[in-house]
Amino acid sequence: MAIKTILVSQPKPEGKKSPYFDLAEKYDLKIDFRSFIQVDGISSQEFRAQKVDLSDHTAVILTSKTAVDHYFRIAGEMRFEVPDSMKYFCISEAVAYYLQKYVTYRKRKIFFGKQTILDLVDVLKKHKKETFLLPCADRLRDRIPMTLEENNLKFTKAILYRTVAADLSDLEDVYYDMLVFYSPGGIESLLKNFPNFKQNDTVIAAFGPTTANAIVKNNLRLDLHAPQPNAPSMTGAIENYVKEELKAAK
Repeated sequence: MAIKTILVSQPKPEGKKSPYFDLAEKYDLKIDFRSFIQVDGISSQEFRAQKVDLSDHTAVILTSKTAVDHYFRIAGEMRFEVPDSMKYFCISEAVAYYLQKYVTYRKRKIFFGKQTILDLVDVLKKHKKETFLLPCADRLRDRIPMTLEENNLKFTKAILYRTVAADLSDLEDVYYDMLVFYSPGGIESLLKNFPNFKQNDTVIAAFGPTTANAIVKNNLRLDLHAPQPNAPSMTGAIENYVKEELKAAK
């Protein structure tokens, strides 16, 4: 069956440029975007219960734009003025540039990796004397704290926000040829919103091993998995799949 409609369980990309838009145009696909999870910030009262003192930390490890937003939100609510000397270690360049929303970028000590915590390790190790704060969600991948512990870095985990299932009730009677997931939370949201979901011919695609495992654990069929050697990106993997389907249809 040729793929014609795709639902990506993420917000629509900002701006006019995205590999997804190129893919849609190239293969005449209808690609929609919808976040399957929503982020709720914890209250200052919940934060206080964690007994984390923001002023005890000389550096912050930021794993997402969401982490940036909630770090500065909670700092404001706790009346903590983030010092100019604070060092920021960002998971990617995009997250680093996002800091401009809150600080004067060129006047701050900002470091970034390529995309994962492993990319950041060498830089972090050069700053071992720092006391790091790790703002995160209630569900944090074990790899991040484990990597910090393995490298003997002094850090405090601070839960500043939680991920919950979004309301998808308006999609109940909408059918897509392919569903694309980027996190286990997306799978949980699908099944919470539609407990009687039957996959049938719907192609399910996953990015990353934890997302792929969540699909299999929930007795769904994993049809497409990225990254792969021949497709490091999700859009690349989808393109390969679509091309194979078109070939088979001939």
